[in-house]
Amino acid sequence: CYGSFAGATRTSKAWLNRRMGEVSFMNNQKQQKPTLTGQRFKTRKRDEKERFDPTQFQESIVQGLNQTGSDLEAVAKFLDASGAKLDYRRYAETLFDILVAGGMLAPGGSISDDLTRTEFCLFTAQEDLETMQAYAQVFNKLIRRYKYLEKGFEEEIKKLLLFLKGFTESERNKLAMLTGILLANGNISAAVIGSLFNENVVKEGVSAAFAVKLFKSWIYERDINAVAVALRKVGMDNRLMELFPANKRSCEHFSKYFTDAGLKELSDFARNQEAIGSRKELQKELQEMMARGDNFKDIIAYVREEMKKTSISEQLMIGIVWSSVMSCVEWNKKEELVCEQSIKHLKQYSPLLKAFTSQGASEIILLVKIQEYCYDNIHFMKAFQKIVVLLYKANVLSEEAILKWYTEAHVAKGKSVFLEQMKKFVEWLKHAEEESESEEEEEN
Repeated sequence: CYGSFAGATRTSKAWLNRRMGEVSFMNNQKQQKPTLTGQRFKTRKRDEKERFDPTQFQESIVQGLNQTGSDLEAVAKFLDASGAKLDYRRYAETLFDILVAGGMLAPGGSISDDLTRTEFCLFTAQEDLETMQAYAQVFNKLIRRYKYLEKGFEEEIKKLLLFLKGFTESERNKLAMLTGILLANGNISAAVIGSLFNENVVKEGVSAAFAVKLFKSWIYERDINAVAVALRKVGMDNRLMELFPANKRSCEHFSKYFTDAGLKELSDFARNQEAIGSRKELQKELQEMMARGDNFKDIIAYVREEMKKTSISEQLMIGIVWSSVMSCVEWNKKEELVCEQSIKHLKQYSPLLKAFTSQGASEIILLVKIQEYCYDNIHFMKAFQKIVVLLYKANVLSEEAILKWYTEAHVAKGKSVFLEQMKKFVEWLKHAEEESESEEEEEN
């Protein structure tokens, strides 16, 4: 009887302990908050990241190039087909390194010796424009086929330009010609030229010598006007002096260097850009002087001195003065008020305009500038005739200049409107001129 009771007691205790354990576990479960930490024992294939290893990719490209050899048509077909099997997006830099230098490039421009290389690449090709044009077609076809390579290719060219000192002279020449052709074809942006301004490439004349070959092939493929447009588009048109070290950055040195190299059109372009820059600085200073209310005598003296320094003609100068005069005031937005405001303003500044219209050609330029301004600023359309009459009375414009503008020197902008406005005044001028001539005849 005692044994049965003891067994039952042990069974009850065991049940009670187990029950208490379950309650404790449940309480712990309630207290613990779920977290995102922990170990995942199984990873889906789509979540696995492929380790970056270009070795196998490089071996595949090198093997294909070795098989195609120097047949660039076969190279283009091989690259086209390989894009479906190989990861061009991931290994774009490796691909372009091989096509240009034959193998992967280490920092500085040297080729990594521990990886497979090919002798069939840009750097081992013949150094002539025709061969470089053929290579440019290979890159052109590849990028047209795989559009996502476009950005990576431009970054590759930028990198290669930074590595120029690590290449031989012949390799630099080939790369320069290729880059010029690619720029002409629109395969890359002119922004890549910014890499040539790096101090490490500029010193020892590497950048300037490279630029000669680059611009020669670019201009040969297109013309200087197309080159100028491309440079302006990316803000490189005013930075070409940076191809030289700081102590040689002058228009004279730039002009002589590129003229001697057979690129006179490029040196002329640089001179023109410097002149434009000088005119912008002059106009900025002129506007600041007007804003300060400087004496006209001082302004005229400053402008004439700058004209001598920069060889700006009076015809160019009157355009700058006119723009400055019209920019130094905030115009009323109402058409009926702006006319009165403009007459008052120009009456004040007429001595300044008069100082730079001593020649008939300058007067004609001023009339054309007034015509263009009134056309481009619609609130001034009805003010044209009143402005011209004001400047005539202030001896800024002569009757000869006004008559010549009316008959032949006007431009197309608002032509019919402005000629109609001037019709009565021109008739009056002609009548006054006829009377003056008849009076002179009577005196004789």
